[in-house]
Amino acid sequence: MADWRYDYASMGFYTFDCLGWPFSTVPEGGGTVLLDEIAMAVSGAAGVAAIAAAKMGVSTLAVGGVGNDLMGDWVLERIAGFGVDISTLQRIEGSRTSSSIVLTRQDGSRPALHMKGATGDFFVEPSDFDRVTDARVFHLGGVGLMDRMDGAPNAALMKHAKARGCVTTVDVFAGSPADLPDIDAVLPWTDYFMPSIEEAQALSGLQEIGDCVKFFLDRGARACVFTLGEGGAHYGDAQGASFSIPAFDIEVKCTCGCGDAFDAGYAVALCRDFDPETAVRFAQATSALNATGLGSQAGVRSFEHTLEFMQKTPTKRRLAAAE
Repeated sequence: MADWRYDYASMGFYTFDCLGWPFSTVPEGGGTVLLDEIAMAVSGAAGVAAIAAAKMGVSTLAVGGVGNDLMGDWVLERIAGFGVDISTLQRIEGSRTSSSIVLTRQDGSRPALHMKGATGDFFVEPSDFDRVTDARVFHLGGVGLMDRMDGAPNAALMKHAKARGCVTTVDVFAGSPADLPDIDAVLPWTDYFMPSIEEAQALSGLQEIGDCVKFFLDRGARACVFTLGEGGAHYGDAQGASFSIPAFDIEVKCTCGCGDAFDAGYAVALCRDFDPETAVRFAQATSALNATGLGSQAGVRSFEHTLEFMQKTPTKRRLAAAE
């Protein structure tokens, strides 16, 4: 086994979020709607994963970019406060930190306003490839948003990660087949491709889960792990394994970052050598806990808490069967 400096390196989309709950309507003109709660959080496909994994005891390296602004100050301080190594989280002069205003409805859905910012501006030089992939699990989160890294640069980095023995995971920010070239660039070096089913369908143009799995396996991924929202999650790999895990029965507060928390849970499971089905269940538990708080990873506390939640919380399918 390689002697890694970190358990987990999470690269890509880091964003500052300001969230309000519960949101019901936009007031007319200059009117005001009162909210019960306002929160700030570090979010994004890489940011949520980094913090949630660190909360569960995984030594974590953050790789990405923030702007030279107040939001960047807060993001760096917040991430470091969880024990994440921010030495490869670039501060980019002339850029602004990727930021969102998230308005969460009573049912947990959350329309958002987003400014792309430094996620599209950071760049990892080949001379730094060893440094940023010095981890047992290397995660690329937010493919499709990393303007300077998407395509050939990310492909070269992922190839380097696999060559040195990293387990690789990939999540995306994609809405149409036009984003597929950026995904294709990294799939040959991807162990676990982890989009939402909506993203998988948008990229492939297919609807059935099994067809989507085959589509990405045929393009080089070794396994697909799709998040299905309230439907749970689905796993399929190149060896023919295929199964679905139902969602946990919880009271949802905010779905912001649930897929990214799932990525973190799966990484923790990989670091602990869980079998695939247990790994997906643990990732589902991490995602469910995320949904119980306002703001990404707010409901995630520790590995022990997540494991207990996984073992004791009923799933929606089991409840339905019991009724």
